[in-house]
Amino acid sequence: MWAYAARRTAIGLVLLLVLSFVTFVLFFAAPVDQARYACGKQCTEEQIAVTERALGYDKPVYEQWGAFVKGIVAGRQFPADPEVRAAAPETVSDCAAPCLGYSKLNAKTVNELIGDAAPISIALALVAVVMWLIGGVSLGILAAVTKGSIVDRGIVGLTLVAYAFPSFFIGVFMLKYVAIRWELVPLPRYVSIEDGGVFTWLENLLLPGFVLALLFLAGYVRMTRAFVLESLSEDYIRTARAKGLKGRVVLFKHGLRAALTPLVTMTGLDLAGLLGGAIITESVFAYPGLGLLTVQASNAWDLPTIIGVVVLAGAFVIVANIIVDIAYAFIDPRVRLG
Repeated sequence: MWAYAARRTAIGLVLLLVLSFVTFVLFFAAPVDQARYACGKQCTEEQIAVTERALGYDKPVYEQWGAFVKGIVAGRQFPADPEVRAAAPETVSDCAAPCLGYSKLNAKTVNELIGDAAPISIALALVAVVMWLIGGVSLGILAAVTKGSIVDRGIVGLTLVAYAFPSFFIGVFMLKYVAIRWELVPLPRYVSIEDGGVFTWLENLLLPGFVLALLFLAGYVRMTRAFVLESLSEDYIRTARAKGLKGRVVLFKHGLRAALTPLVTMTGLDLAGLLGGAIITESVFAYPGLGLLTVQASNAWDLPTIIGVVVLAGAFVIVANIIVDIAYAFIDPRVRLG
């Protein structure tokens, strides 16, 4: 088991290194003057040259990537050039490991920017996960036990209609009508637990969380329905019914346990993806999470921030895959042979 876990972890680390290198190549090898964007529109050529040296943009891409990887392991100092640091020691910023870079446009390390935005994305993702799990699994079970009825067709049809609408349409509709025009819920604005308490924090997450959950709800309804129907057709289910067990016991104790196992994998990977930021939902509701941070960094061509968020989001997905693989190895010993 430990050898299997170590092998999966090593593969994950290699994938993360490849991800960071490919990201660097895609962005920093582009024919764009990175130093000009970082310095600003009013900078002179001399100032742009100093910025290029300070941020290390004058180095080859592979050297910049090597410095980035070293910063993750051991931390870095910015400006990156030692001579520039020596000439202006008051401008030196220390970035402790794991250092994801420095944003000249925001005059902050990428770690600080992500540290401010990540709690919002994590809270929004967790609220959405709870909503789509409760709604998707419950409706999927109901559709399965009423297979072929109007209830079954209605649930599947309505979830597919919700899934067909683009996320920005659902978000704008909910914000404009549900919150502003009809005033069914307060106008959402992110309030931390420290500032507003748990109730206010959760109240302001419900509407954007619901919008985000709708994007996954249809898939979980259909998958739960399919898994439950498949599980209920197994021989051991017929044996349980032949022994006279009640339908509720057969469904929840025997059928549902086997049916929910694949959903655990789906949930882990979907949650990992959302932890990188729900770009459209956060933009519609102006929630300053990782998604909105990515949009703003893209508009400003703030490459260190973009790369930091991409690497972090990739790390979430890779770690989720490793956890799922190891969990499966505990559940099914045959997986260890893979």
